[in-house]
Amino acid sequence: PTHKNYTTLISNIETGQIRIPQFQRDFVWTMDRSAALLDSMVKGYPIGTFIFWRTRESLKSVKNIGEIKLPAPRKNSAVIFVLDGQQRLISLFATLKGLTIDRDSNKKDDFSGIYVNLNADGSEEIVTTNVTDLAKKTFIPLTELLRGDLTDLVAFPKKYHKKLDEYKRRIEAYDFPVIEVHDFSIDVATDIFTRINVSGKTLTVFEIMVAKTYEEKCGFDLSKEYEKLIDDLEQVDYQTISNQTILRLIAQILKNKSNRQTILNLKKDKFIEIWPKAVDSIKQAINCFQNVIGVPVSQLLPYLDLLVLFAYFFYKCSKRPTSTQIKELKNLFWRCSLGGRYDAAIDSRLTQDIRRVDQIIEGKSPNYDWKIDISPEHLIENGTFNPGASFIKAILCVMASKRPWSFNKNEIVRTSNHWLSRSNGKNYHRFFSKAFLKENGIDDPYANSIINVTIAEDYLDKKKIGAKSPSEYIKELEENNSEFTKTIKTHLIKDLEEFGILDNDYDTFIQKRAEVISEEIKKWIIEK
Repeated sequence: PTHKNYTTLISNIETGQIRIPQFQRDFVWTMDRSAALLDSMVKGYPIGTFIFWRTRESLKSVKNIGEIKLPAPRKNSAVIFVLDGQQRLISLFATLKGLTIDRDSNKKDDFSGIYVNLNADGSEEIVTTNVTDLAKKTFIPLTELLRGDLTDLVAFPKKYHKKLDEYKRRIEAYDFPVIEVHDFSIDVATDIFTRINVSGKTLTVFEIMVAKTYEEKCGFDLSKEYEKLIDDLEQVDYQTISNQTILRLIAQILKNKSNRQTILNLKKDKFIEIWPKAVDSIKQAINCFQNVIGVPVSQLLPYLDLLVLFAYFFYKCSKRPTSTQIKELKNLFWRCSLGGRYDAAIDSRLTQDIRRVDQIIEGKSPNYDWKIDISPEHLIENGTFNPGASFIKAILCVMASKRPWSFNKNEIVRTSNHWLSRSNGKNYHRFFSKAFLKENGIDDPYANSIINVTIAEDYLDKKKIGAKSPSEYIKELEENNSEFTKTIKTHLIKDLEEFGILDNDYDTFIQKRAEVISEEIKKWIIEK
């Protein structure tokens, strides 16, 4: 515990020694609330304790308060970051300096419009924003009270001189209670911030790392770099990659593990140094997903952290992957995807699998300590359609890898992250419609099987198909698509008659298609 007086506090802000870290929320206090704060000071009331963090760490911080540009702190000097009291501190600074604050709503608040009512007694608001009904020379702008010279103050009626002097003295002599924490790492400091933040908003690891890795000299801003990366990935339909995935990748590259503590302890200079190459490795991994494994969009990835494994491979392996390495990477992808690998204990399992990637880079074939069941029976039994489940996404990846053609015309199906995120999305077509199955006494969950789903063109007229039987609407599709026999095979349906489609036999269809999907997966799994 310590304290700061008014002069010291304002001076520390003006010289850049006291900073507002970027992870703090925007300034939201109104002028009336700020006036109430100053009213409490004039009356000698307590206004709460400030909690500051003194450190030599360089964080991204607020550069401007109103129209005042805050200077950078002196090189190699300790900086004080505000953990609690930001709204009060900016209110004080804006009010006492008479600043204009820009709001998100394009509104401007002129904090020079806060006044001292010289006729108010202790039970009334002495500091106010409303002087409409007050006579001249019965109120004074707060900024004028503090910065005005003796001539300005003497110009007021003599009966107010004592009040003017007393109010000015009370503000300038106000003792602000401060708790200052020293020598803590950023994760401890932000933990303190989170615990005392009345909004209850927990800072994410990414928000902390944005603050920690900010470097004005080279212009590195992690939040902007991430936005730029996502803009690039949107061009190839991989924009749903999370910022946590990116942090895990960099932590694995630098420290061979990726838990929260490891990420927060990453050195800023190393983080910034490897960022460009890490971004390039992410793009190479996505290219591999799309063109080698056949996953067209990020929404189909069973786990986003698969990107960590593949990007790590391309970061560490400077040469073009060999055919053997490609085979091993495919094996790794499908074993993780179908085995529920990252449903729990993500960080520890990711680290284990990074070691397997190292083995692949060395030309070795890793061993796997978890089993996967790709039998047709298992696919059917565990195939209730849920586009968010990793196992279901893995089967959708199998379908997507065949680059299915549109039923309507002989073109590759265009997929969309938006439609693939919803179970009723336009890219999903149930070969036997739910309406038809319900009419024939087949209900969920059996009716809602992934084995019955195909990845179809988003403009396929499902309403037209409605409750029609497959044998009925297939005839119409065949009339519009002269190569329908080839098209249907790209959907892992070999033969209309053999698969029970012409007889509208749902049981046969499910069994036969599950067998084909199972055989397709076997091509990519290396058995030992």
